[in-house]
Amino acid sequence: MNHKRVVITGLGVIAPNGNNLKEYWDALLKGKSGIARLTYFDPAEFNSHIGGEIKNFDSARYVEPRESRKMEKFVLYAVAAAKMAMEDAEFDMNKADPNRVGVYTGSGIGGIKTMQEQHTIFVEKGPKRMSPHLIPKLITNIAAGHVSIAVGAKGPNMCVVTACASAAHSLGEAWKVIRDGDADAMLAGGSEGALTVLGFGGFCAMRALSTRNNEPEKASRPFDKDRDGFVMSEGAGILLLEELEHAKKRNAEIYCEMVGYGLSGDAHHITAPTPNGEGAARAMEMAIVKSGINKDDYDYINAHGTSTKLNDKCETAAIKAVFGDHVKKLAVSSTKSMTGHLLGAAGAAELIATAMTIKHGIIPPTINYETPDPDCDLDYVPNEARKVEVKAVLSNSLGFGGHNATLAVKKFEG
Repeated sequence: MNHKRVVITGLGVIAPNGNNLKEYWDALLKGKSGIARLTYFDPAEFNSHIGGEIKNFDSARYVEPRESRKMEKFVLYAVAAAKMAMEDAEFDMNKADPNRVGVYTGSGIGGIKTMQEQHTIFVEKGPKRMSPHLIPKLITNIAAGHVSIAVGAKGPNMCVVTACASAAHSLGEAWKVIRDGDADAMLAGGSEGALTVLGFGGFCAMRALSTRNNEPEKASRPFDKDRDGFVMSEGAGILLLEELEHAKKRNAEIYCEMVGYGLSGDAHHITAPTPNGEGAARAMEMAIVKSGINKDDYDYINAHGTSTKLNDKCETAAIKAVFGDHVKKLAVSSTKSMTGHLLGAAGAAELIATAMTIKHGIIPPTINYETPDPDCDLDYVPNEARKVEVKAVLSNSLGFGGHNATLAVKKFEG
């Protein structure tokens, strides 16, 4: 098969440390955290009190208030980020074939807020008071549906649910659709809005979250010896992927080229990664092979880097297993140190950071890296952004259930 080349031409992001691309990128370069004590609800009864909430988000800029009432937060975030990506790419649907523009989005949890609220109504007031919008609001695939309606995209449309790897898998599958000639452009990524009592309480019950409640901005500390769990966050990342010739014809600005995608399953445990990171290593190997780029030519890895004891240790082991001696020349950083964990949106927000890294030649840091861990001994770009030319990058996403996804991107060269 004569595969098409795929480039990234538009970026849209909503994160705890920035409600648009400029704010987000500036915050990453400054090492600015978006983590604070939760305000959506009183977290006092939980062991963790902190998270990455979206602040000062005006949904009316992207969705009419009448329509927004029918949408969960994760859907509003997805629609807003998709419109940002289209605007960033200067992509005019009136000049495109809508049948060849598609949407793939992912979410790890979907409409848990609606489920929580409607169950309370059912218990307190009975079934007759339940909303007719219950199902259309909570089903995870509805974000892709709303995005397609909002922008008029009639091409391939799908939702991926693989926990914290959802957005990365959505992007990888969208890349394949364009590569195989089945679409000219795809809006792809993920969104999450699960910071509710039910969602947050579930992770607290697992003892998965950081309890560094007195220092919220220092709580997410990937690869640091004193890390004590991840920080739950919300938001969205949507990228516009485009077939190269299609992008060229409209003189689009190109951030970078997407060249590889790897995926694997751990077959080990529902929440814990394989001890040696073997599953993550296979996903990276596959992405590298698909990319056609020699391992020694990779400069940087945007790590999954959750700030949990097991993930960071196992991901480090996986990177070392894949790259061997070249690992000494690799920069590795986790932007989750500043955003917290966006769950099903994480892979997209992080690929956006990766695309900006390639375009601007600056690697965002891993903040809060203070005490080295003998099990995590790579170059994590500690605490300060690093200016360096970056030509080839991997972005890792690993999810509960043993789902692993790696995306490979490179500097665009004609």
